Amino acid sequence: MDREPCPWRIVDDCGGAFALGTIGGTFFHSIKGFRHAPSDQFRRLIGSLNAVKQRAPRIGASFGAWGCTFSLLDCSFVYLRKKEDPWNSILSGAATGAILQARQGPAAMFASAVFGGFILAMIEGTGILLNRYNQMFMPAPAVEEPPVDTDKGKVDLSMPSFFSSPPGQSSSASGHFS
Repeated sequence: MDREPCPWRIVDDCGGAFALGTIGGTFFHSIKGFRHAPSDQFRRLIGSLNAVKQRAPRIGASFGAWGCTFSLLDCSFVYLRKKEDPWNSILSGAATGAILQARQGPAAMFASAVFGGFILAMIEGTGILLNRYNQMFMPAPAVEEPPVDTDKGKVDLSMPSFFSSPPGQSSSASGHFS
């Protein structure tokens, strides 16, 4: 999977996480607001809309903060370690969990760091396993050799045209207009 270079990756991940959180928060809080509103149909729709307006942006901001922090740390680890590998993501997940729980104290920081590192290790491990599975069971793409003109020893690199007549026939015999 090709990713953006590091300065642009931060903006991309931050915006993508914000959008994901806002969309997910909209779905979740629209259902929750609808269920907890009074039984009148109109009031349920108004309750759903109010819940979305109040809470979905907060979820989006939380996801955006996580995505921005994670991406900043990931790019920092790439710069410091001079290589791009799964360890950068695992360390970034652990550090992000710790940073975002810093106001709750050291115990919460440690628990969140362990959880963040574990989740990212599972994600990276799954990605590695899927890549190995695809490489093991998917056939390698066939490489076509360009046709060689045996008379001259030159390679014919011209593309065959859809409207050209087959070899050995003139254009009038193939039914095309001139």
